[in-house]
Order: sequence, then C-alpha cells, then structure tokens
Amino acid sequence: MIRSVLLLHRAALIVWAVFVMGSMAYLVWLTEVTAADVQATLDACRDTPSGYCGLWASRDYNGPMGWISTLMYYGFWAVAAWSAGALIGRELESGTARLAWTQDVTPLRWLAAKLVVPALVLIAGGALFVPVFRWAWSAHRGLMGDDWGFADVFAARGPLVVAYALCALAVGALTALVVRRSLPATALAVALMIVLNRYVEKYRDEYWPTVTGTARNGDWATGYGTYHPSSHFWPLHLVETGIVLAVAALATLAAFLLLRHRTRPARTPRQESPA
Repeated sequence: MIRSVLLLHRAALIVWAVFVMGSMAYLVWLTEVTAADVQATLDACRDTPSGYCGLWASRDYNGPMGWISTLMYYGFWAVAAWSAGALIGRELESGTARLAWTQDVTPLRWLAAKLVVPALVLIAGGALFVPVFRWAWSAHRGLMGDDWGFADVFAARGPLVVAYALCALAVGALTALVVRRSLPATALAVALMIVLNRYVEKYRDEYWPTVTGTARNGDWATGYGTYHPSSHFWPLHLVETGIVLAVAALATLAAFLLLRHRTRPARTPRQESPA
C-alpha cells in the first residue's frame, strides 16, 4: 500500500518537494546575496539628500520573504483540496477503493496508508523548511518589520505550519468519505479549512495572557495598552498548534469510524428452525 500511494501520487510528491527545496534555496539566496545588496544600497543612500533614495530597496528583501511564508502557510488550502479530491474522493467515486478492498487490503488499512504516507511527507517538508525560515527571518532584522504577529510569519516560524497541513489532510479525507464525490468534497474541504483557520486566527492573541503597558519595538500590540512581548511567541504558537492538531486527530478518528461503519458486513437475520 505504501508503494502504491507513492506511485499513484508521485506527481504531488514531486511538486511538494520542488516547492519546499525551491523555497529553502530562495531563502538562502535572499539572506546571503540579496540582503547584502539591499544593505549596500541603504548605506549609500545615507549620504544622498534625496528622500526617495533606497525607498523601495528593502522591499527586494522583505517582499519575497513574506511571499514565501505566505505560500507555505496557506498551502494547507492545496492540501485540503488534494486530500479530498485526488487522494480519497476520486478513488471512492471511481470505485477503485472498493476494488482494492476486495483484494488483500482492508478498508481501514487502505485509509491508514492513504493518510500516513502524505502525513510523513508533510512533516518532513516542514521539518526542513521551518529551521531555514527561522534563520532567514532572524538574520537581517533591520531590513524587515518586527511584527511577528503576522499570520504567515507566526505560523512559518514553528510547527503550526505543519499542524495546519496535517489538519487539512485529515479534514479532506473525512469530507471525501462523507460526500463520496471528488469535486464537491474538494470545495467543501477547502471551505471548512478556511473557516477553521479564520476562527482560530481571530482569537490568536487570547491564547496567552497579555501584558499591560507600552509596547516596544518587537512586541505585538493587541490593543490600547496591551501587548504580547516576544517571549510570548512560543506559548501562543504551541497553544494554537495543539488546537489545530486536536481538530486533525478528531477528523482522523471520525474518518476511520465512518469508513468502518460503511464497510461493515451486513448481518443476516437468523432463521428460526421449524418446530
């Protein structure tokens, strides 16, 4: 089953690998090459009376950095669509899944392989990307803003970005099992993940007590006189990660229970022996 999943979805695996490796290579280029050029431009502008000199120079660095974190963070939309459509929904709709169940593969083992393989791939990609992004984000703080509360930066600096991908995988699988048609399941899975993400983000600053006072550079201001210092990043991040992983676990459990219920052999009524 593991080999079958890898072969059947090798195109998605290749796209994911290229995206992760390409993003990491671009982060290294931005940090080691682009940042030096931008800094040289800004240094030269200090002796220039024109107020426009170097106005857009820093955007050559922080702009692409922001796009990389945004694409990685909201990549869970693509994961949800792929899981509901290509991974589960298409095989249920075409009857390929039932054909596999008539062989030596049980329905629960089939679903386990379908989820475990991409989950490991997503975890591996996140384990490579997150340390590189954290290094690149911290390397030249003077060229970037200090607001670590931005949604994409907040997620990409830790395991939360992987948690959202795993949650999207589980929600997509559950949606496909409920709907059993690839296209409607894809739309519904993406919609559910968008709603979940927006709801969790809305209360993000409430997952840890705020500090009252005057926010300084590098703090996350949440209201008039309240803020989160940079030391609150990990408590806030880990709480949200736990919430998203809990949803992923519940969706996974529901998917297995639903599949077991639908594939359980029907009981034949007992026939009473004649008196």
